[in-house]
Amino acid sequence: MGQESAGTRGPWSGDRVRSIVYAGLDSIVTSFSLISSISGGRLSSGDVVVLGLANLVADGIAMGFGDFVSSSTERDMVRKARAVLQQGLRRHIRPQLTDLLHAYQALGMATADATTVVSVLAKYEGILVDEKMSVERGMLPPRQMEVPWKSGLITFLSFVGFGSAPLLAFGLLLPFAVPPPPASSPPPPLSVAATLFNGALASASAYTIGSLLSNLLRLE
Repeated sequence: MGQESAGTRGPWSGDRVRSIVYAGLDSIVTSFSLISSISGGRLSSGDVVVLGLANLVADGIAMGFGDFVSSSTERDMVRKARAVLQQGLRRHIRPQLTDLLHAYQALGMATADATTVVSVLAKYEGILVDEKMSVERGMLPPRQMEVPWKSGLITFLSFVGFGSAPLLAFGLLLPFAVPPPPASSPPPPLSVAATLFNGALASASAYTIGSLLSNLLRLE
């Protein structure tokens, strides 16, 4: 019923793209800002490379682990919600079927068709539970969710990969700035300009702070 099976999950699913875009965009701005602040402190190129790589790996590990923990927590929450829903179906199946029927009607399905669908689903408890999770609560079954360690690994690799090319920051920001749905999002040029302004503002702030601290502390 509109759900993709575990076997047909593509490599560019929504969760994976979200992790790549989030970590990639954050790493580009973070890496560029770090380089700007270090340069403002008049440190050597070697210092810039060493501190930049160390910060990149450390932040990547932190973000990857955070994604792993949040994904694990979300998956556990969905499993508990599914177990509670399954118990409710076994105890009071008629009200649960009625709720699903009303949900289909709210989506625009004809009453006769909705009744037929619900009657068929009532024969298969597992599919019925998954369908109620999706239609009524907007939750995918746990088996269709991204594996937590994969989410963490994707976030880490994306952060390190994009952040390791700070000189290409503005070029790499362009794909992330253009949103796919044109009807509800700002025009691409405006979105690109906003993203570039965000990176430029962060970098300028970091450079200014580094330069001021260097002058105040009289660093060589």
